[in-house]
Formats: sequence, C-alpha cells, structure tokens
Amino acid sequence: MKVLGIMSGTSLDGMDMALVEFRGDDPSDYRLLAAETFPYTAEWERRLRDAFHASGEELARLDADFGVYTGRRVRDFVERTGLRPELIASHGQTVFHEPGLGYTLQIGSGPHIAAVTGIRTVYDFRRQDVALGGQGAPLVPIGDKLLFDGYDYCLNIGGFANISYDDAQGRRTAFDTGPANMVLNRLARRLGKPYDEGGRMAASGRMITALWEALNALDYYAAGDVPKSLGREMVERDIMPLLARYETDYRTEDLLHTFARHAAWQIARAVKRPGRMLVTGGGAYNEFLVGAIAEYAPVDPVIPERELVEFKEAMIFALMGWLRVRGEVNVLASVTGACCDHSSGLVVEGIGEEIG
Repeated sequence: MKVLGIMSGTSLDGMDMALVEFRGDDPSDYRLLAAETFPYTAEWERRLRDAFHASGEELARLDADFGVYTGRRVRDFVERTGLRPELIASHGQTVFHEPGLGYTLQIGSGPHIAAVTGIRTVYDFRRQDVALGGQGAPLVPIGDKLLFDGYDYCLNIGGFANISYDDAQGRRTAFDTGPANMVLNRLARRLGKPYDEGGRMAASGRMITALWEALNALDYYAAGDVPKSLGREMVERDIMPLLARYETDYRTEDLLHTFARHAAWQIARAVKRPGRMLVTGGGAYNEFLVGAIAEYAPVDPVIPERELVEFKEAMIFALMGWLRVRGEVNVLASVTGACCDHSSGLVVEGIGEEIG
C-alpha cells in the first residue's frame, strides 16, 4: 500500500509529505518513494501562528481552509511526482495541547482533504489518546520501535525536542524533553534570519548563568522521565517571559547560546546509558546544539541522510495511517501514559474528485 504521510510541525517552516510503500505485512518492509516540503507563504505562516489567539468561529474556518489547502498540496505532490497514494495520513497543525486538562487540537479537516483529493484519509491522531488518559504525544515512537530499532535512542529536534528508547524491560519510553526550534527560531528572527544556520549565532554568544539556572528550574523538568508532552502554551507562559528579563542587558546571541545549551542539557538528562542516537528534525543541522548534546551525554549522535532527517516524522505518520486502517496498534501506552495501547485516528473515505 502506498501511503502519503503529512506533517506540519510547530516550527511552521512548511508542510512535509512522504510517500511510503508498505510491501507486505511487516512494517519494516517499506521504501520511501518520494518526499517533498511545501514551504508556507508568509500569509499561511501568519494564519497558522495566529491560530492560537483565534476566536471559535475563526478557528472553525481555518480548520476547513487548512484542510482544503492540504488537499491541494497533495494534488501538487501527485502532479510533480506522478505517484498517487492509496491512503493519506495527515497530522494536521497543532493549535492547542493541554492533555493535563483533557484536550488537544490539530486543525486541517480530514473530510476536506478527502473531498479535494478523492483519497481515503486518516487524521486526528492525538485526541483519542488524550481521551484514554494519555498525553497524545509523542506519537512517532511507534515508528522508532518498528523502523529504527537499530539505534539506542531516537531524538527528533523540531519545535520541541522529543526522545524515545527502550527501557530495561524492553518497553518503549518517550517524552518531550523541552522546547527547541520554536524558541531558537524566534530568537534568530530578531537577527533577521529564519533560523540559526548551523548554530553559528549561538556559538558566537556566551552563557548567561542566571538564565540557564532559571530555565532548568522550570516545573516541567521536575516531573522526570514520565509520559509528558508540551505545547505552545508552555513557551508563551514560561519561556518567553523568562527570556524577556535578559533582553536588555544581553545580546540575542547570548540568549541563543544559553537556550541551545539548556535544550541540549534537558535532552542529555534523558540518556541513561551510552549508545548511538539517531538525530532527525531541523535541529539536526544545528551543529552547536548537537555538539552540546554530545558534550553533556555519553552518546554518539548519528545524522542520517537528508530524506530521513527532514521527513522521518511524515514517514512515521504514513506508518500510523497504514496501521490504523489495518486495525493495528499505532499508539503505545508506555509512551503516552494512556490506559492501553490502541489504534488511533479518524478515517474518512475518498469522497471528492479523484486525482489522476
């Protein structure tokens, strides 16, 4: 089965699509057929960034509009590659994530995607897990376990950093270690750059000890290695006001340096034994950040080929969609803290115009 996984992360740098062919009943028997990122226009980036503050009516409209937009990008993908998926698995765009209060929201209406493409679509992967008492995140560890079990740790550095690994009993453990690119990119934009290329701006800064200590003392980190996850709420509530206290007396490069080291330190705290660490996501290209992780933890960071760095999450959502339509487990309770393993995602049939 050819499944198109679609991922739009909190960094808002674009929509990733990965077409994966699963060739039998074994999920590890797969191949990546094509992958592409569709960068957001300034207008779409603004709309998605402002969704956090939208009214209910505005959010409902955006959910529908973003579903149509996603469907049209699928059509573009098919036109460019000449390859038609049999199934779409779309993560959507996270707007709210407060599992402790019982809710999470990813927009990008699945029915609209199916209507535009005519292709069976799986979407809304997180809410069922939250309803079952879980965090609704991270979700990619099912793919880490099934597709990348040759590594001791799998680390993805996107808007937030999340890590997964097998514990001493062989159960998959995973959680968000803390904010990453969501904060680093905001700071880079103050210097006129969309992101800190290679971490060079952070490398040119110096440590702000008081800020380092205050960041590491935030309540989220005191919970330890238990199922836990983050949303933009924590960044707005805790991180940005803390950084603001130091903006006047220190350079932005110093804030970048300190926050990158903070992110690396929190990642390192999750490392329990020496091993090889697969590093993916946009943060894999931040040499300063990855170097700091290796400095703080006894790991050998492995940066794979570009396709895997940039499209691993989209590939895993393709896997999750494939598992969902087969009725197989695609969310692990040991990772999210839900009451049980389960098969998550809403399924809508292809009800619109057929592509091709």
